[in-house]
Amino acid sequence: MAKQTKYIFVTGGVVSSLGKGISASSIGLLLKSRGLSVVNIKCDPYINVDPGTMNPFQHGEVYVTDDGSETDLDLGHYERFLNSILTKEHNLTTGQVYNTVITRERRGDYLGATVQVIPHITEEIKNRIKHFEKSENPPDVTIVEIGGTVGDIESLPFLEAIRQMGLEEGRNNVMYIHVTLVPYIRTAGELKTKPTQHSVKELRGIGIQPDMLLCRSAKSIDDDMRKKISLFCSVPMKAVITAEDVSTIYGVPLNLHAQDTDKIVCEHFGWDLPEPDIAEWEKMVETIINPQKHIKIGICGKYVNLKDAYKSIIESFVHAGVTSIAEVDLIWVSSEDIKKHGAEKFLHDVDGLLIPGGFGERGVEGKIEAIRFVRENNIPFLGICLGMQCAVIEYARNVCGLEDAHSFEFYRDLKHPVIHLMADQEGVTDLGGTMRLGAYPCKIEKGTKSEEAYGCNSVSERHRHRYELNNTYREMLADNGLTMAGVSPDERLVEIVEVKDHPWFVGVQYHPELKSRPTNPHPLFRDFVKASVAYKENKTANSQESEANVSK
Repeated sequence: MAKQTKYIFVTGGVVSSLGKGISASSIGLLLKSRGLSVVNIKCDPYINVDPGTMNPFQHGEVYVTDDGSETDLDLGHYERFLNSILTKEHNLTTGQVYNTVITRERRGDYLGATVQVIPHITEEIKNRIKHFEKSENPPDVTIVEIGGTVGDIESLPFLEAIRQMGLEEGRNNVMYIHVTLVPYIRTAGELKTKPTQHSVKELRGIGIQPDMLLCRSAKSIDDDMRKKISLFCSVPMKAVITAEDVSTIYGVPLNLHAQDTDKIVCEHFGWDLPEPDIAEWEKMVETIINPQKHIKIGICGKYVNLKDAYKSIIESFVHAGVTSIAEVDLIWVSSEDIKKHGAEKFLHDVDGLLIPGGFGERGVEGKIEAIRFVRENNIPFLGICLGMQCAVIEYARNVCGLEDAHSFEFYRDLKHPVIHLMADQEGVTDLGGTMRLGAYPCKIEKGTKSEEAYGCNSVSERHRHRYELNNTYREMLADNGLTMAGVSPDERLVEIVEVKDHPWFVGVQYHPELKSRPTNPHPLFRDFVKASVAYKENKTANSQESEANVSK
């Protein structure tokens, strides 16, 4: 008899940004730690086919999977919490669904029928949700996060689809978890349950009765209030879970487990499973909460006012900090401010600098100036994608003497285009999904910082770019001390550059942050943080020695 996959649907109410993705990831972690096979899916109600062409200010980070899919940033949470590798099937959008249905209609697949939201759109949504159930090794449970907020017009087809699944799969095979808000009104000094009541009423009006409520709150919710929520929302009191603010998102699974959240899920599905093995996770969280060291890492970019644009980078520093038992204080610096006021004003006291990826010419000169400052002052540096390309431009200008060196991405009439368009990108006109995307292999040069970090000479990393180091300038750059520390197997593409005479200066064309995990930090982030800790310790020791000499 084929295994019956169970389904958990996570919805959100009242306001957005309540942490549905973290909640879905945390529940997945707890169930996986009990020995179950778990799949996470994100349903996004926007009409874009994927977020690849969306402005980071509107969407945040674009998360890229091994298979080259540009997806929602919540897939990053899923991969990090469950230590899994996801694909394009784990993220579906309204755009994808409608595109498929319209293509079928044009082909005549519906035999002249009137194509409607119900049943055609909802059937396509359900088919995509049940994709993994039909695989050779169906998961024990599929956790589906519905993007948006209950009450949004664009979310209705997804909510209708999961309502239908409750009927079709049987209520003992489906569980609805609603993430809602219990706000604290400071002037009244009270928590208020009315927004949650209205949110659940809206959900029930669609035909979905939640089995569990995750009540997001800045304050602890006492039993009397939980009882009130239970009564008005028709949810058992034990299933009204307090999702109180925590100091680190990695504490959420522990908070949920302490309230028997995973036990309640198991009871709902009739599972008799051992307690989750989360000792390593608990140790990791303890280290995050109680670090022994503190360092400052500057992040110089143009989206510094929107931290979600760098979500995976932020989390990678948390993971790397655990290895060094260090708290990494991220100093956000606008590259445009550096261009106006100089790098020293903003970077004089940092212990390391990271330049992240990005697109567009705005702010590039500020990034180049920031790189010059840390290179000349022996401050540890990590450049990612555009960050690596800026490092190559800076080196070509200030070490190789090519004053007008720049990237072909920004200026077409260049004497020294040290960064150039990849050959297979020539003539590409459609912007969506056409970059060099996904996992590609990389050969690492022996004796480099990168080899020391990885501990091997061959790795696979995820990419998202159109431009590369111009091979015409490889020899000149190498002769002047820039090491080509990593290349593609056919040696056509430079993947890693390093500065020889520098404590730790690494630029990579790929995105290492996409493969970092809480209990297994990415090697480059780990060693970058180690180098930054060493830099601070040396700086402190030199300062103390100078003070001692002065006092003599």
